[in-house]
Amino acid sequence: MLRAINTVGFVGLLKPAPGTWGSLVAVLVGWAIEHWLGFIPLVIATIAVTALGFWSVRAQLGDSKDDPSEIVIDEVAGQWVALLFPAFGFWQRGLSTGVDLHMVWPGPVAAFLLFRLFDIWKPWLVGRADRRHDATGVMLDDIWAGVFAGIVSIILAGLYHIVFLGMMG
Repeated sequence: MLRAINTVGFVGLLKPAPGTWGSLVAVLVGWAIEHWLGFIPLVIATIAVTALGFWSVRAQLGDSKDDPSEIVIDEVAGQWVALLFPAFGFWQRGLSTGVDLHMVWPGPVAAFLLFRLFDIWKPWLVGRADRRHDATGVMLDDIWAGVFAGIVSIILAGLYHIVFLGMMG
């Protein structure tokens, strides 16, 4: 059971680059949750998968210092954190303007690419968490990568909208 949870239904067994496969599945499922159910269900799902990830990774790894590449629940949690930023921005903006900003800015694509960048590059807090070599480090490095990806995604979306709306108006 733990293996199925941590590999996200055995997606983590796909080669090469199981983390990228896990992120891809995560962005597609996360986008579907946000698109069809809304922002609040995505927040709830992100909190739930993050809590499940901390528990299940700790239960599987125990005292081991190994981070098997097949564990990808951390990728799902981090990717969904990255998706929360543009989803929140679009949700807030849509509430005030009634405009569906998903049509003009590819938030999920940007969140996916930026998350993969920060997860591989491992700057600052991402790298610091990754060096922990325990279950908390496994989860936290992807959570931080998601936060960084989300922040940069929002900045890029803002710049894009300034340019896009400037050209339209």
